[in-house]
Amino acid sequence: MIDSLCDQTERKDIAVIGLYCDFLAQKEQSTTDMLGAILKQLICREGIPEHIREAFRKAKKEFGGRGLRLPGLVEILKKAIILLPRVFICIDAIDESIPRYRRELLESLREIIRVSINTRIFLTGRPHIEDEIMRSFSKVVKIPFRPTQGDIKSYLEMRLSHDTDPYAMDDELRADIMRVIPEKISEV
Repeated sequence: MIDSLCDQTERKDIAVIGLYCDFLAQKEQSTTDMLGAILKQLICREGIPEHIREAFRKAKKEFGGRGLRLPGLVEILKKAIILLPRVFICIDAIDESIPRYRRELLESLREIIRVSINTRIFLTGRPHIEDEIMRSFSKVVKIPFRPTQGDIKSYLEMRLSHDTDPYAMDDELRADIMRVIPEKISEV
């Protein structure tokens, strides 16, 4: 989806921002880290505006050079985003983030779009967080997606073909993986 948006938005006044929530890096993906990544992608387009430089300088001078806190980061993002006519923020696998961070991120994004009506947020995640997302935003368009058994089998074949230890699996185990996993996932 990000590639498609980027292909359609080659103009400089439209920003496409992308994040991926990684289950294996949950603790490193705090709300401030994720919002900081969004800000970094925004300012890499044009350079760092002076008000953002000043906010970071000020935070660095405070106790131990602590960095920006969440409220300050949200305010900076609002100022940076509102200057652009259109912003797309895409966050993949938001269900993989720690619930506390996810709640803070959703609240922060809600605050950002409250002041920037031309910002669109695209989230992907498994169905168990749907209610959380619906509570966070007043207008939500839901596009249900379920991979087919063929999609799952293609993915498994690709992953198994790149196995770093191909001799750890015999043909019977491989056949079981190719049969059981697509059945179980498509049942959900």
